[in-house]
Amino acid sequence: MSGRALVDDCVHCGFCLPACPTWLSWGEERDSPRGRIDLVKGVRDGRVALDAEVALHLDRCLGCMGCLTACPSGVRYDRIVEEARAAREAAVPRSGLDRLHRGFLFSVLPYPRRLRIAAALLLLYRWTGLQWLLRTTGLLRLLSRRLAAAEALAPRVGTASLFPGLPAVAQPAGPRRLRVGLVTGCVQGVFFPGVNAATVRVLQADGCEVVVPGGQGCCGSLSAHVGRLDEARRLVRALVERFEATGVDQVVVNAAGCGSHLKDCERLFDGDPSFRVRAAAFSARVRDVNELLAGLGPRAERRPIRARVAYHGPCHIVHAQKVGAAPRAILAAVPGLELVDVPDGEVCCGSAGVYNLVQPDSAARIGARKAEAVASTGAQWLASANPGCTLHIRRMLRERGASILAAHPVEFVDASIRGLAAPEDEG
Repeated sequence: MSGRALVDDCVHCGFCLPACPTWLSWGEERDSPRGRIDLVKGVRDGRVALDAEVALHLDRCLGCMGCLTACPSGVRYDRIVEEARAAREAAVPRSGLDRLHRGFLFSVLPYPRRLRIAAALLLLYRWTGLQWLLRTTGLLRLLSRRLAAAEALAPRVGTASLFPGLPAVAQPAGPRRLRVGLVTGCVQGVFFPGVNAATVRVLQADGCEVVVPGGQGCCGSLSAHVGRLDEARRLVRALVERFEATGVDQVVVNAAGCGSHLKDCERLFDGDPSFRVRAAAFSARVRDVNELLAGLGPRAERRPIRARVAYHGPCHIVHAQKVGAAPRAILAAVPGLELVDVPDGEVCCGSAGVYNLVQPDSAARIGARKAEAVASTGAQWLASANPGCTLHIRRMLRERGASILAAHPVEFVDASIRGLAAPEDEG
């Protein structure tokens, strides 16, 4: 479990409570950050057994990091809960169905090639009419809530999901300002290929040479999020080694959760000092695409887009990376775009990595609050800089009959540079 210096920083002031989605849902102390920290301290001190009850409350945490922003004492709850979850995985066996479900998720999600096979099956699922039949009859809900939740999140994939079409190197328009490498991601690369394509075009237009290393896998963020630390180390190591040979100035990430993980990935290698140095050098070059573009400032002309856009700030940009102003800045630079904030926008949407796949009831409750807040803005579009958030909020909106389109902030910038009326909705 976590070391004394981390858990003992908590003074139990309660500032974290209103920022915690599960405490807002249930009002249960053990489902708040300070309550979970108390459980971890109890396990460490021998007062509490690391049993199924403690495991339940650790599993219920989204890892949204809203408490990091709220905490006046600077408690590193992110590291505490990550270590606690790793200990939980080692000490408390999961049920057979839970092991099977999680094993399946992590045999597919971190592997882009396997995800492309899943995308092909989703195409067949829609084309054959099976999707319409199962959604109309509600049969999946009778079989499994988790299966039904996963199906409801499924994006509308196209042929671009099956065939990655990014160039190995994209030259800048005009004099080069930076040479950057793009992390293509797993879920982002397969289910939102338009985001990667827009990222490359915008970076080119604003003076960046873009290198896209081939053969990239997952960054390991999903694995680290649920305590699968050995798996996370393996995935991070492979990605770092692939980018080391590129000689790029910055490493660009366009998924919030991936970015926050990679900016801090050296912590995974405390037991491997030589690779920790390499991971730290990599982390120091990682930038969220919104952060990079806002810092560079625009070079290419932005043309008007007449749309009312609600901005959702993903937790791992706002709370983990602390660059919540950057997406707003690049959206605000698009002429004619009316940008509105979502009420209680700093609270998690319920996606949280694979949380909405392993805790579907809690995720749906949290997501319902977010969807109602988004719908209240009267916006035509939702802008979100994380694929999981986009999928989850879009599902919640769809179930409530709200026809709000969704796109990444960089897709609005891309559409503006290209003179389009709006970005393409990939959902």
